Amino acid sequence: MPQDGFLDYIELPASDLPATKAFYGSVFGWTFVDYGPSYLEFHSGDRVGGFNAERKVVSRGGALVVLYAADLDAMEAKVRAAGAEIMERLAFPGGRRFHFRDPNGNEIAVWTKA
Repeated sequence: MPQDGFLDYIELPASDLPATKAFYGSVFGWTFVDYGPSYLEFHSGDRVGGFNAERKVVSRGGALVVLYAADLDAMEAKVRAAGAEIMERLAFPGGRRFHFRDPNGNEIAVWTKA
């Protein structure tokens, strides 16, 4: 049983569930369970979350989901090849990351250790 305060689930807005499934499945290898026409659950290793077509995308300043990549440059190439807009690249003490917009307009980051 998770303890109080355990981050249990992430739910993101998604205006286009088929495009969302295609993007995250091809780039990150996530698997999915469809729950009706407006909800898509994702599985990323032992992490679970969802995409909800009834939620609105926050254009700027919302929560930022950060994913990990062992090879950041290769992952950026996969994200770009899947059609995502790369927004920025930055370095920080201990690592580097890039931000992109997914098919729904959500801003997502991917990082790696330095």
